[in-house]
Amino acid sequence: MTHQGVAVVTGASRGLGAAIALRLAADGWAVAVNYRTGRAAAESVVDAVRASGGVAEAFGADVVDEHAVTDLFREVEAALGPVTAVIANATGPQPSAGLDELTWQAHLDQLTFFVKSPTLLVQAALPSMRAAGRGRVILIGSDLADRAIPGASAYVAAKSAQIGLTKVWAKELGPDGITVNLVQPGWIPVERHAGLDTGDYAAEIPLRRMGTPDDVAAMVAYLGSEAGGFVTGQRITVNGGHVI
Repeated sequence: MTHQGVAVVTGASRGLGAAIALRLAADGWAVAVNYRTGRAAAESVVDAVRASGGVAEAFGADVVDEHAVTDLFREVEAALGPVTAVIANATGPQPSAGLDELTWQAHLDQLTFFVKSPTLLVQAALPSMRAAGRGRVILIGSDLADRAIPGASAYVAAKSAQIGLTKVWAKELGPDGITVNLVQPGWIPVERHAGLDTGDYAAEIPLRRMGTPDDVAAMVAYLGSEAGGFVTGQRITVNGGHVI
């Protein structure tokens, strides 16, 4: 198996993050499986990677906290080596609020997850990426940036901000051999969606099926690979054509 480098995947104890971690490990990345509270779940992901012959370690850290991110990268690099890929997947609560009830704090909460955290993560990775002369930054966004769902003002604003960050960072970091891209999934059912009816949603998708975490992981894997090395500054929507 070709060694691709070291990838930090945030929010990787379950859902999309876990699928991304498993796929990157299968492709030869040493994966830092980040979690905030789900240690047992993160260790299960690590066990699955190792059972398949891959390399992974679990690292607890709240990736919206400056000091925690600094400590995280120090620990990852001590255990696995220099980080050359960051997949910013971690998220938090996404309460619905109409404009009448919308508060500035609600905006700040979403910006903390989707603007502050990626900024801290990429800043922490830059020294090792620049030293290596290459790097991959992949933000996990949402197709809600295009769907404009009522009640999702704060979430949509923060996810839309990621589109701008992707373009600016791609221009800034391109000369260092670092690509920056945004993957926008549609609704991908994961553990927390168990029991929900997906029929009406799936009927709106041209491919007539729900997406899976592996669909998203496959795109992340491509962007992280050598084959994806000339793709940067892009947002790629993985939703079966739902927003066409």
